[in-house]
Amino acid sequence: QVQLVESGGGLVHSGGSLRLSCAASGRTFSSYYMGWFRQAPGKEREFVAALRWSGGSTYYADSVKGRFTISRDNAKNTVYLQMNSLKPEDTAVYYCAAGLSGHNYNYWGQGTQVTVSS
Repeated sequence: QVQLVESGGGLVHSGGSLRLSCAASGRTFSSYYMGWFRQAPGKEREFVAALRWSGGSTYYADSVKGRFTISRDNAKNTVYLQMNSLKPEDTAVYYCAAGLSGHNYNYWGQGTQVTVSS
């Protein structure tokens, strides 16, 4: 059974940093894309960043380029999202996802709340 468990969310002041973690289990993810998405209240879920587990290619939404970094730890089967220079508009529930395609994610975590105060 595939499980994606996010952690690391919280409340931070504008300009601060947080690191989200996504612990993946239940299968081998070497062929997968791992993505981070977010959903703010009243808004649709949006793509934040993705990483191809094999090879490590990374992709970012324009809104987070230069501020967020996605990475992985193969030994821990964990994907991270380092978020720097946070803004109030980054406030959302952040979800980890896994899929064989960068455009179609089959597995989702439960989400972790990130709140950035101004």
